[in-house]
Amino acid sequence: MWLPEELIKAKRDGLELTEDAVRDFVQGVAGGYVSDAQIGAFAMAVYFQGMSMTEQSLLTLAMRDSGRTLHWPDLDGPVLDKHSTGGVGDLVSLVVAPMLAACGAYVPMISGRGLGHTGGTLDKLESIRGFNVNPSQHTFDQTVREAGLAITGQGSDLAPADGRIYAVRDVTATVDSIPLIVASILSKKLAEGLNGLVADIKTGNGAFMCERNRAGALARNLIEVAKLAGLPGRALITDMNQPLALSAGNALEVGEAIDFLKNGYRHPRLEEVILSLGSEMLVLGDLAGEVKAARQMLIQVLESGAAAEHFARMVVMQGGPVDLLDSPQKYLTAAPVVRDLVAQVNGYVEYMDTRAIGLSIVALGGGRRQAEDVIDHRVGLSGFRLVGGAVNKGDPLVTIHAADETAWSLAAEKLRQAIVLGRKVDALPAVYELI
Repeated sequence: MWLPEELIKAKRDGLELTEDAVRDFVQGVAGGYVSDAQIGAFAMAVYFQGMSMTEQSLLTLAMRDSGRTLHWPDLDGPVLDKHSTGGVGDLVSLVVAPMLAACGAYVPMISGRGLGHTGGTLDKLESIRGFNVNPSQHTFDQTVREAGLAITGQGSDLAPADGRIYAVRDVTATVDSIPLIVASILSKKLAEGLNGLVADIKTGNGAFMCERNRAGALARNLIEVAKLAGLPGRALITDMNQPLALSAGNALEVGEAIDFLKNGYRHPRLEEVILSLGSEMLVLGDLAGEVKAARQMLIQVLESGAAAEHFARMVVMQGGPVDLLDSPQKYLTAAPVVRDLVAQVNGYVEYMDTRAIGLSIVALGGGRRQAEDVIDHRVGLSGFRLVGGAVNKGDPLVTIHAADETAWSLAAEKLRQAIVLGRKVDALPAVYELI
């Protein structure tokens, strides 16, 4: 059996780690006999020395096997999921999962909470009165089988080694190590028992991978390591130089997702990302032969109302109201102060500091500075202008949904700095490339 310090020394010195060494270390992490100091030393060694694709796959599989894994041998369709590296106004999961379910896929989605400037799918769903993001395993299984999708938190029994390693990475400046990101993402996705995965890798000033080349490197690593681990995968590089949707904030995003599913307003950038991701997932799951046919399938389940029905069924089975889609305003509480921030000059939206916009939502109470912070689901922003769009003096730049006048004023001050009016620039693409 490998001692933790031997593995740390080997990686520090740039040696290739063996399967036995990685397995013993991860088992020690999950079992509690590898210390936080040793995890931190290992993470820092990986940060500087990197890991080969083989090492990354060994680490991923060992982390997957540190806890319970899901199996779906009797389902009559492919088990698919997507992963997003996070952003502002990224409500894709709320829409694409029921669309896929309506096309014949099953989506057992394990999601996370927001931290920092990005929102979390679990926090968004908790803005629905009664919705349980931590259902029992029986309820989760039943919901996947009957609704075609269910969304839950990771829990302590799925890839538990990942939870410990991530917590240490968070306080040792090793969060942005690509091999450790890959192992963290894929260990949880592999534990879901998937037949296919599509990753949405954000790039731009509101993304964790700000530089396009870093986003591409992460995407290629994810797909290659997934392949080595037996999971077919694809990745899209998408833009996060402005919020993805019309709104950002928990209840606001759920409301926009419902509107999207009910054939209401569909933000063009959001729609393009959803159709791009969803079509790749359908092709990966052999539910469509090529992307053009897959996109048409997705549009059909929206227009027929089938996707909305699957979403509604999931909501009810996870404790939410039966009439959410008919009367969302009954269950998605509005903020007390809702008022536009208007342009002070004529011009064009030249630039958006998307990270600063996300942090303004955190300051309103709609996100977390620390993991234990309580969220105000009512607050957020809506009515974003698009980069490149013309604005006249007095036009709304964005609508601020705040808990009180003081919070509104503080957010307005931050947003005037984050939304820059100036010369005309080209509109930004929503999707850059497929990997």
